[in-house]
Amino acid sequence: MSRYSALLDIALECINEAEVLFVEGHGAQPAVRKGEGDFATKVDLNIETLLRERLQTRTGIAVVGEELGGQQAERMWVIDPIDGTSNYSVGNPMSAILLSLIEDGQPKVAVTSLPLAGQRFAACEGEALRCPASAGGKDVSHVGFSTITTRTKSPVPQVMRMDILGALACSKLRPRITGSVGVDLAYAAAGVFAVGVSLSPNVWDNAAGVLLGRAAGKTVTDIWGNPWHLGAVGAVIGDAEAHDIVMEIMQTQSKESQWASQFE
Repeated sequence: MSRYSALLDIALECINEAEVLFVEGHGAQPAVRKGEGDFATKVDLNIETLLRERLQTRTGIAVVGEELGGQQAERMWVIDPIDGTSNYSVGNPMSAILLSLIEDGQPKVAVTSLPLAGQRFAACEGEALRCPASAGGKDVSHVGFSTITTRTKSPVPQVMRMDILGALACSKLRPRITGSVGVDLAYAAAGVFAVGVSLSPNVWDNAAGVLLGRAAGKTVTDIWGNPWHLGAVGAVIGDAEAHDIVMEIMQTQSKESQWASQFE
C-alpha cells in the first residue's frame, strides 16, 4: 500500500460529494465572466468551495483552485471544479472534475471524474491506475487534442496549434477534440486514446492526468519532451509510439518558431 493511499481515499470521498453537485447543476449558464469566451458557472464555484472546505478540514493541506485561487505551496491540493465548462453549460457530457495533490513539484494523488459519463480515473504514487476497462489501442489510434483555441498566456501561438492539428490529421493518429484537456489525458492514461496532448500552461489542467499516465505506465512529458514538473507547459501522455509521433510533429512545426530552442 502506498503512503498516499489514505489521502487518495479522502480525495475520492470528497469527489463523491462534488459529483452530486455536478450532476444536479448540469446545463448551468455562465455566472462569472473571466474574459472573452471564458466563464465559470455557479456550479464551478460551488464545487470548488465544497472541495476546499472538505480537503482543508480533513487534511490540513493548502488548496489552490482555478476559480478561487490560492497560494502555491510545496504541498497542496489543486482543483479544477469543471474542466470543459463550456461543454457542461450546453449539456455536453465531456466535462470533468480534476483533483490532484502536488508535493515537491510532482502529483502524488489524482482523481479525474466524468460524472455525466459515469467514469472515474484515480491513482496515487506507488499504485496502479484505477479506471474503467478500456478496449482501446487495437485497431484505431486516437489522439486527444482539445487545446485548439487559447485565451490564456501560452508559448504556443494559435496558428501553430492549427498546424499541429493538421499534421496530426495526416499521421496514423486520428484526432479527437473532446473540449476537455482533463478528459483527453485521462483517456490517454486508460488507453481509450493512444495519446493525449495538452498545451495548457495551467497546473490544474495537467497534474491529475500526469499521475494517471504514470500509474498506467505511459510515456509522460511536457510539450518539449522533458519530464513533467510543476511549472511545466502542457503535457503529452500516451503509448511510446504515439507519443513519439506527437513529439516529432511538434518539433517539425516549431523549427522556425520562438519556442524551437526548447527542444535543443
